[in-house]
Amino acid sequence: MAKRQFKAESRRLMEMMINSIYTHKEVFLRELISNASDALDKLYFLSLEEGRTGVSREQMKIWLETDKSARTLTIRDNGCGMTKEALIDNLGTIARSGTLDFREEHKEADAEIIGQFGVGFYSAFMVSRKIEVRSRAFGAEEAWLWKSEGEDGYTLSPCQMEDHGTEVILHLNEDTEEEKYSQYLEQYTISSLVKKYSDYVRYPILMKMERSRPKEGVEGEYETVVEEETLNSMVPIWRKNKDQLTEADYNEFYKNKFFDFQDPLRVINTKVEGAVMYDALLYLPAGLPYNYYTKNFRKGLQLYCNGVLIMENCPDLLPDHFAFVKGIVDSPDFSLNISREMLQHDRQLKLIAKNIESKIRSELAKMMEKEREKYQDFFKNFGLQLKYGLYESFGARKEELKDLLLFHSLREDKPISFKEYREGMEEEQSYIYYACGETVERIKALPQADAIREKGLDILCMTDDVDEFAVKLLRDYDGKEFRSVSDSDLGLASEEEQAALEKKAEENKGLLEHMKKALEGKVEEVRLSSRLKSHPVCLVSDGALSLEMEQVLNAMPAEEKVKARRVLEVNGGHPVFEALVRMEEKEPETVDVWAGLLYDQAVLMAGMPLEDPAAFAGAVCGLMERLGS
Repeated sequence: MAKRQFKAESRRLMEMMINSIYTHKEVFLRELISNASDALDKLYFLSLEEGRTGVSREQMKIWLETDKSARTLTIRDNGCGMTKEALIDNLGTIARSGTLDFREEHKEADAEIIGQFGVGFYSAFMVSRKIEVRSRAFGAEEAWLWKSEGEDGYTLSPCQMEDHGTEVILHLNEDTEEEKYSQYLEQYTISSLVKKYSDYVRYPILMKMERSRPKEGVEGEYETVVEEETLNSMVPIWRKNKDQLTEADYNEFYKNKFFDFQDPLRVINTKVEGAVMYDALLYLPAGLPYNYYTKNFRKGLQLYCNGVLIMENCPDLLPDHFAFVKGIVDSPDFSLNISREMLQHDRQLKLIAKNIESKIRSELAKMMEKEREKYQDFFKNFGLQLKYGLYESFGARKEELKDLLLFHSLREDKPISFKEYREGMEEEQSYIYYACGETVERIKALPQADAIREKGLDILCMTDDVDEFAVKLLRDYDGKEFRSVSDSDLGLASEEEQAALEKKAEENKGLLEHMKKALEGKVEEVRLSSRLKSHPVCLVSDGALSLEMEQVLNAMPAEEKVKARRVLEVNGGHPVFEALVRMEEKEPETVDVWAGLLYDQAVLMAGMPLEDPAAFAGAVCGLMERLGS
């Protein structure tokens, strides 16, 4: 029997096939099962086209069989089979796809066949030292045996087969220290790989499985039985009619597929047809994944092409701010690379990603409007991610995300959106006020908020490090500028109040200058305040860099530290200020001590650390001793 050589620079191409194209050797089973599925599809569509009788889809199957003693794994189907010429063309010419040719010849059939590159079969050489293919074409009398050990070519000879179809027999490699090829003879490994990659192939994948069961009539004893089982579920949940599915069906699929013990917070099931076709089944988790903010977390959706798993995590289908979404996308339109393990970046991929992002965003907006408690639970877990999404890329997505954010309202004492704040604003209110702090309770105690709260105006509490950066990037909402309670101008004082303040400042110019000198290097200015009511002092900032931003930036690893332009504001109507006025006249040296104490008090109320806690404690003790004498 003469050995035939592969065509198309076969030695070099075969070497590349075996060693370079595929990342994981286990995908060989996915490729061979996909080929068998295509063979069944071809027979079915040809039978419809040619009016053949005796061909029923219910009879079409794929069988798997292992033989540990012979070290063989067999994949068999009762599909269209191949003639001698087809074996030469399809298996003797690497990168020749009979499936792709069939698709081109039968476009009107709209067959969801899988193969297109003509290289998947040769992935079996990654795990096999020899491959045998027995095939008998439908309606043919003779069958043919194709044999190959890889790069040296192949032989072709007549053989016997009782029925039409194809049988691929893999003679597995011997085990090495690096690779245990014997695993592909274990029923658990084979069933797991079918479940992972080929669970939704439309034809039953059958295999004889050993099971242990109680022996009938004998208590306490078990027997081993061998039963043929269907390894795949065939019809994916996302292709079933929504009317046939219950909430329990969706939840059970989610927990089994994504290894979560909680039911999802929300399910998004969508089917899109048009310029691009795809099914998407997306889930919003009820809780934060344990590794969400670690380097081990991998965002992305499971990617299927016609029901066959291509990628476990496709990051390009989700933006970072929706990284928490889990689910699958199945489309026949994906442009895959030759290994079918990665996507080629193309227009269809970008369009699907854009549609998915829009769908998630609209579902979140709907949840916020109609299921507020559920949305608040979601936001507790993933709101920070949305804020980062608004801030990143210089605010490229701020318009899409700003209405999904929630902040605690001091007036309403509950989380509200920017839109809700805007709708509840007083007519004369010029700004949307916000305050930053570690907690809502800490913000409530801020002296900077006195005047705003006295007027009955609302304040949004910002407790995450990214909050103020995101608000600064937004700048305004619906024409109303954001303004921090620590900003130099809150726009609250009337012309009369401002004039009175300036007059009092002029009258006490000497005292204010004295305090500024005493705090030299710590503050840029000491001035009278229009915002304070019950507190004697507060610390604010002039310029774009706020005190809160200073703390966040300085917590990051950097050689140089930043410093905001600090201003100490003094309440001109407070008894402490009146005492300072008297001291300026009688004991000017005591003003220095009091200025330092008031500055440290303002620092503490702003939630910032003291520069010298020991000096502060000493000054307090000195004051106590003086008052007690």
